[in-house]
Amino acid sequence: MRLIPLLLSALLLAGCSGLDVINAVTPDRNYEAAANIAYASGKGRRLDIYSPRGLDERAPVVVFFHGGRWTAGSKEEYKFVGEALSTRGIVTVVADYRKHPEVRMPGFMDDAAQAVRWTRDNISQYGGDPRQLFVMGHSSGGHMAALLALDDRYLRDAGVREPLAGFIGLAGAYDFLPIRDADLAEIFGPQDRYDMSQPVKFARPGAPPTLLIHAKDDETVWIDNAENLAKALREAGAPVSTVFYERIRCAPGVGSHACTITALSRPFRGSVDVLDHIADFVDERAGTSTTTPSAPAPMERSRPRSLNEPTELKE
Repeated sequence: MRLIPLLLSALLLAGCSGLDVINAVTPDRNYEAAANIAYASGKGRRLDIYSPRGLDERAPVVVFFHGGRWTAGSKEEYKFVGEALSTRGIVTVVADYRKHPEVRMPGFMDDAAQAVRWTRDNISQYGGDPRQLFVMGHSSGGHMAALLALDDRYLRDAGVREPLAGFIGLAGAYDFLPIRDADLAEIFGPQDRYDMSQPVKFARPGAPPTLLIHAKDDETVWIDNAENLAKALREAGAPVSTVFYERIRCAPGVGSHACTITALSRPFRGSVDVLDHIADFVDERAGTSTTTPSAPAPMERSRPRSLNEPTELKE
């Protein structure tokens, strides 16, 4: 069991980034991949698909949007997310999108909606069930997934009329007014349009089922983003579940914000139960088991919960 931490240390010393290190020890045996598929014309509008091996029927689908403050990141860095969900029988689509300064809002939101539309229209070719379509994101990607779920104009304008099966937010930004940072003012401005960027403003009775996962000590995206969105959804009568950790620690020197997503990776999966909560949520909402695909590799088994155990889980 000491081999993976030693390998991680060696790769880090070699100058690899944290996500490069994680992906270097992510196995390929649980899924079949289809890479760099264009979901719309133009640079940056591509996606990767991870289809679990050995499925006997069409599987639920998660479209994942990565974080990076709406300015950075790429789908190639999130192979470990596709691998993690494939162990639970979930077809995963990891989508790139145009970023600032190339576009401002709603440019990246239009891309996100087009990625969902393409997935709905084509995912059956990759083992997915378009009727069981979820959106998920981390950090700024969580913001984007939340707006897709709550402000229905984006999917409607992209030609998607069917409701989403659910939304999963990992340490997402949902309620971050007032905007004081110059780069965010440029991304979401002018000021009279700030409200349009806030998912909390679009909480509504018909919202898709929602799962919000966040750590209370997150210093990048504060916990009140998730708390306020959960409250607004409950007041609107929409179904919402929350998993709030006191803190998440997956590796020395890595804070809760990053660990909320890297907890899905093979090296850190056993100590933090984020993947369990995601799979359970998809299982319950899709009406399909996400724990028993007849894949050649054994399914994941979580170790007993540690200090990372959530302090709140309610619906």
